[in-house]
This record gives sequence, structure tokens and C-alpha cells, in this order.
Amino acid sequence: MAKKKPFVLRIDQEMLEKIEKWAADEFRSTNGQLEWIIREALKKSGRLRQEGKTPESSD
Repeated sequence: MAKKKPFVLRIDQEMLEKIEKWAADEFRSTNGQLEWIIREALKKSGRLRQEGKTPESSD
């Protein structure tokens, strides 16, 4: 597992409440939900290699 680095995130209260609700709906912690959102955005943008794929086979 990759080493995790703590950092402070400033976020609008209303947005945080929506993320907390989303996390609860999916049985995740708020931190876990934020990590999932970021990971999915990185995959979608092509900035994170998807599991099981090499850069050459990312069609």
C-alpha cells in the first residue's frame, strides 16, 4: 500500500456536507470518499494508470 501523506483541505461547508452524505450512502468514510473521487478523476483524465493496464494497452 502506498504511503499516505496528510494535508489540510479547505472546503466549502455545503460541499463538505454533500460529500459526507455521499460517503455515508456508499458506506465510506469522508476521507475514503474524497480519495475515491480524486482517484476516479485522475483515471478519467488519463493521469493515473488504470489497474491491470499498461500505458500501451490503455485503449
